[in-house]
Amino acid sequence: MSTPVPGGALTLADDLTLSRLGYGAMQLAGPGVWGPPRDPAEAVAVLREAVDRGVTHIDTSDYYGPYTVNELIHEALHPYPAQLRIATKVGARRGPDKSWPQALSRSELTEAVHDNLRRLGVDALDVVNLRVGGVERPTPGSLAEPFTVLAELREQGLIRHLGVSGVSPEQLTEAQSIAPVVCVQNLYNVARRDDDELVDRCAREGVAFTPFFPLGGFTPLQSGVLDDVAARLGATPHQVALAWLLQRSPTILLIPGTSSREHLRENIAAADLVLPADAVAELDAVGR
Repeated sequence: MSTPVPGGALTLADDLTLSRLGYGAMQLAGPGVWGPPRDPAEAVAVLREAVDRGVTHIDTSDYYGPYTVNELIHEALHPYPAQLRIATKVGARRGPDKSWPQALSRSELTEAVHDNLRRLGVDALDVVNLRVGGVERPTPGSLAEPFTVLAELREQGLIRHLGVSGVSPEQLTEAQSIAPVVCVQNLYNVARRDDDELVDRCAREGVAFTPFFPLGGFTPLQSGVLDDVAARLGATPHQVALAWLLQRSPTILLIPGTSSREHLRENIAAADLVLPADAVAELDAVGR
């Protein structure tokens, strides 16, 4: 028997079906998303176990590390299983001070795509997300120029599908006028609900919405409501937060990250947690 896909599967194109509960690889880098992992063997083991447990969606970027995370993915999983899809991001780089400056020029974007191709060891990237905004909120302005660069690389066969990250609804519309968009990656979780309307729009349009920091990111979620619901259901607060997202919209994809197999198993188990209506109502109130 085949391994169940955690959270079920979401098909976005003929060649793009993703497990709704995927895996975000950012935490495989060292502290501050910089340098190699503390435990390289465990990092490889986490990646392999994620795939063994049915995950078909891994999210990464060549600027994680930088470079080290993509190299780990290649070491752990190449040649890649037929069903695995790897999404990456471009539009930023890492400064010597570990900062995350934008890198949106034609040359920077083209170089980033080729760097991802080379380190992942593939001829074409399954999904490339253009990061244009900051972590907390979108940066106003047009994304036409950088997104057109990626659209051209897609036409050349180097990219199969395009997404956007850190965008406003208006920027999503602008991107869609240039090339098809299969996914949006924005900050969103049970406590950060600024994109409620965008989540619903993506569901109507068949676009995946992939929340980054689904568990709070560098400032982990803390909520008495989460704790209470988790205690009633015999789950952890983080499992409840992930389950709420999966039930929030049919096109939400999750990419929680971890550097430990134990935490990976906990995250994947959240896909089987069904929240009753009263718990959903309590959680809905947290971010309002």
